[in-house]
Amino acid sequence: GLLQDTLVVWMGEIGRTPNINNRSGRDHYVRSWTTALAGGGVKGGLVYGESDDDGVDVKSDQVTEGDFFATIYTTLGIDPKAENFSGVRPIPLAPFGHRVVRDILT
Repeated sequence: GLLQDTLVVWMGEIGRTPNINNRSGRDHYVRSWTTALAGGGVKGGLVYGESDDDGVDVKSDQVTEGDFFATIYTTLGIDPKAENFSGVRPIPLAPFGHRVVRDILT
């Protein structure tokens, strides 16, 4: 079906602080956040990674931004090590040293 050929990505660019601030709200938090993937090449019903009990730090299976994009590119059939060029300057699709998170792929 359509979902097998389509990768759905639900995410924000940041998380929110685990603790409520003095204005009864939460601030931007870049150390830990949630993303959901469905369809196109990813396993369903899987939770990958874990934060500590307070949601402050990543406890296991950390995924960097580069890892995330390398994995997305792989599901789309794009080589994550490929580079685009702006003039003569190479611009990598995913940062150097990335890894594909194969545990979540079908």
